[in-house]
Amino acid sequence: MKPSTPCCTPVTGPASEPRPAITPSAAPVPHDDVAIPGGSFLMGDAFAEGYPADGETPVHLVRLPPFRMDATAVTAGMFAAFARETGYRTDAERAGSSAVFHLAVAASRSDVLGVDPAAPWWVTVRGADWRHPFGPLSQAEDGHPVVHVSWHDAAAYCAWAGRRLPTEAEWEYAARGGLAGRRFAWGDELRPEGRWMCNIWQGRFPADNTAEDGWLATAPVRAYPANGYGLHEMSGNIWEWCADWFDVAFYGRSPVMSPSGPGAGERRVIRGGSYLCHDSYCHRYRVSARSATTPSSSSANCGFRTVKPAG
Repeated sequence: MKPSTPCCTPVTGPASEPRPAITPSAAPVPHDDVAIPGGSFLMGDAFAEGYPADGETPVHLVRLPPFRMDATAVTAGMFAAFARETGYRTDAERAGSSAVFHLAVAASRSDVLGVDPAAPWWVTVRGADWRHPFGPLSQAEDGHPVVHVSWHDAAAYCAWAGRRLPTEAEWEYAARGGLAGRRFAWGDELRPEGRWMCNIWQGRFPADNTAEDGWLATAPVRAYPANGYGLHEMSGNIWEWCADWFDVAFYGRSPVMSPSGPGAGERRVIRGGSYLCHDSYCHRYRVSARSATTPSSSSANCGFRTVKPAG
């Protein structure tokens, strides 16, 4: 079965209000980041497992200078500090609704506004936003990754924190953790010695999640072992926004030195997969896997982490 983009993150409409300018925080914003050494790697799908529409090939050489990356995704608690200081309202808050996976909805029936016709497991829920990740009857947990943030929202947080979103090349290089040509951030086996290494779907998608790993939806950050660079949950849990515009053919013309993606586009790159991924339908929790959605879209399985220059 060939998955469509909505299986990963549904496409939602643009915000109706102009987005405010963000003033950088007057005080340093604490981020638990780790040093990522500069170097070169072969970027792309070495196993020919990717979907043609995702453009994971050709495998190509990339060189990057050192940088620093958050050890985990930005959490709801971290995003709350940003919202308190700036008064920022996310695209989902402005729209009044966002997309929630059908088994996780926490809302009254009157707040369920409809389903995505291309992926009926995605439900539009009134009042779903980063504070209420599954609907008005839920509350965000500080130690879980923030979700229901659009690319614009993630970029606004970065402007406040004095950081930026990673390029797609930086994200994949960091996710590999120093392992060359491997399928996952920890090696080639999904479950070495029977151990779950990432938060993905277990059971029959999309009707039955056995939650063998302990989580129906998001897991708290650091729930799974770090990769070789000290980064947690680079596979599964939530999709993460990258800085780049998406182009299925970009790898064929990507520069070797510090590629930053095409100059324009309609969708932004997302990486890493989420708690909804399963190899029977969406095998996008591999380190080379990529997907994309519109920069105003938000959902209950998409967030971000940030980077900054080394030193």
